[in-house]
Amino acid sequence: MKSFSRTSRIADQMQRDLAQVIRTELKDPRVSLITIQSVDVSPDYAHAKIFFTQLGEAKNAKACTDALNHAAGFLRHHLAERLGLRTMPVLHFVYDESVERGIHLSQLIDSAIRSESNSDPEPDK
Repeated sequence: MKSFSRTSRIADQMQRDLAQVIRTELKDPRVSLITIQSVDVSPDYAHAKIFFTQLGEAKNAKACTDALNHAAGFLRHHLAERLGLRTMPVLHFVYDESVERGIHLSQLIDSAIRSESNSDPEPDK
């Protein structure tokens, strides 16, 4: 398999175009400060999973996901105009929790290191 397959090129272009369309065309107040992390397009181009993160509180993620999935037809129409594909994938938006999990794990590691350094007495020489 090629390292730059057509599917991955389409996914990359969809990611760039979606970010621009959401920023300029979508006027839903629930959708703000989002970043499109990645796009996975199925091999038959029928479906695309769009992973995104949102700056701010995680409790708003459900409302943002609902708003993006509600606007999927609108966004699909704008993408079809830009991409010119014969088959435009159905868009499925998924909140990407990996960034939050990474931050949480980093905080746990930092606190474990701090507590270990505070509880260790000086070693005898």
